Amino acid sequence: MIFRQLFDPVSSTYSYILGCEGKHEAIVIDSVFEQHNRDTALLRELNLSVRYAIDTHIHADHVTGAWLMKQEFDAQIAIAEKANVTNADVALHDGETLVFGDCSLTAIATPGHTAGCMTFITEDKSMAFTGDCLLIRSAGRTDFQAGDVETLWNSIRDKIFSLPDGCLIYPAHDYLGRTVSSVAEEKRFNPRIGGDAQQEDFSGYMENMNLPHPKLLALAVPANILSGKPEYEPNIPTWGPITVTFAGIPEVEPDWVANNRATLCILDVRNEQEFQGDLGHVEGSMLIPLSELRQRINEVPKDKPVVVICQSGKRSAMATQILQTDGFKQTANIAGGLINWTKLTLPGLVV
Repeated sequence: MIFRQLFDPVSSTYSYILGCEGKHEAIVIDSVFEQHNRDTALLRELNLSVRYAIDTHIHADHVTGAWLMKQEFDAQIAIAEKANVTNADVALHDGETLVFGDCSLTAIATPGHTAGCMTFITEDKSMAFTGDCLLIRSAGRTDFQAGDVETLWNSIRDKIFSLPDGCLIYPAHDYLGRTVSSVAEEKRFNPRIGGDAQQEDFSGYMENMNLPHPKLLALAVPANILSGKPEYEPNIPTWGPITVTFAGIPEVEPDWVANNRATLCILDVRNEQEFQGDLGHVEGSMLIPLSELRQRINEVPKDKPVVVICQSGKRSAMATQILQTDGFKQTANIAGGLINWTKLTLPGLVV
């Protein structure tokens, strides 16, 4: 199974991608709206489609990216029935299983932080995605969204702590750079609920935390009740079919460029010898070697989109970043460079 843990530094949220290598289907857990381009770029690079976009609960500190996943991949939005959200496709109940390819996750109701919290457990019980129920050496707060200390205690002690000791714990947040724990670790070392802690100890701890409400509470909760569906259409570039790689590079496919050469500035960032060499160059392209681009950037027109090319797409990726830094809004790397262009036998090459 493919597994990736991703981090949003603004809300300290962990998102997770679990994918079936054989069937190329994935589940995305606790996605963040602002990280959608990053997440979809990685999913495409891993050749994964999204079967389910799931949230462990209604988040109060960020807006979910579930709706965007639905639009991008025709994913099914899944969340606990007790979360009472709109726009969800699957209202999950305790013990329900979600299948993606040859893999599956089981949803276990673990309320307490909110009434609609769920923990998702892999089929072999080697991994548990606990949301804000059980955190690393901590536990989710219970002072808003129908939270309840006794309910949270029971969820952790009876359901999560009953998993195998070796089961890895992956929470929705951590604020100290910790990425993973285990059932055994939390049973022994969690200062709120582990070791010899009794329910009275846990209640006393949780009821006297006096934490401020999350800064985005007023924005995030209403948005997440709508499953992250925005009131506006996302700002998608209109000049071309742009995708963004996991490294953050905007890319466009060479076949689209070949069919739209007249409306574009094609910037070749190889050297003169390569430009005139065996691979040739795209007819009408502008040559500025990468090593000279910063000094000659004023020669690049800003009145039309600039697509950048080199032999393989590596140097042109760096050139695209340079252009973006200099204020070019309509720029993209040509995916795979001239090697890809030649492989696709596209028109417009001068050899």
